[in-house]
Amino acid sequence: MNHYLKRFIPALAVLGLTACAGMHGQHAHHGPLDTAPPGGEYAQVSELVPLPAFIPGLGTLYVQPATLPAGPFLAYDRDDRLVSTIYMIPLDDLNARKNFPELATAERKVVRTELAYNAGHPGVAEPHYHIVLWHVPPAEAKLK
Repeated sequence: MNHYLKRFIPALAVLGLTACAGMHGQHAHHGPLDTAPPGGEYAQVSELVPLPAFIPGLGTLYVQPATLPAGPFLAYDRDDRLVSTIYMIPLDDLNARKNFPELATAERKVVRTELAYNAGHPGVAEPHYHIVLWHVPPAEAKLK
């Protein structure tokens, strides 16, 4: 495993735990992002790049195009419910020790954080990590 990546993964874990801790004791925020489409500057990813409208395991994704490639991507399940916030961080940026000091969040309770390697796909062609902040337990999300 790359030296920089070894240092970055614990930092991402801290980010997820910080997001969880920041929401501890707070009531879940409800607002216009809770159901799809989120509106505002968000665009459906499938309208920006050649990806399916619904991606099994992730859902229907929305992003503010100005935030690409990192995101946040808002993920909605089959009931149009916000289930996760996803960041897509290229390995080249990790190896270059690039900072991401002000990544926006959906300001929702985080119940679980996952990191998943991806070799690339339309929209983020280079190898990258998906950092998934789950707002509901993954087993409860309708993502099939």
